[in-house]
Amino acid sequence: MASFRLRKATTQPRPELRATAAALAAELEAAHGVRARWESDDVVAIRGAGVEGRLVLADDAVEVSVRLGLLASAFQGPLRAEIQRYLDEHVS
Repeated sequence: MASFRLRKATTQPRPELRATAAALAAELEAAHGVRARWESDDVVAIRGAGVEGRLVLADDAVEVSVRLGLLASAFQGPLRAEIQRYLDEHVS
């Protein structure tokens, strides 16, 4: 099983971060067929076939952790790059 974690520091207000997190979750749902669900005001759980992840809004950062099953692990590089690109473009 492959996994990775990404952390992007931020000074954005919490409401803006929530909107960014919701947009990232929607993009992942559309592109990869996963399901995203808010577990709390600050945590989005993402699940799909061979994919399990969490997006956490901390006071000073956005943290993404992803675990991939055996078959999905082949896509670790592109998925990691896609999430990193999104964070770099939308979180400051």
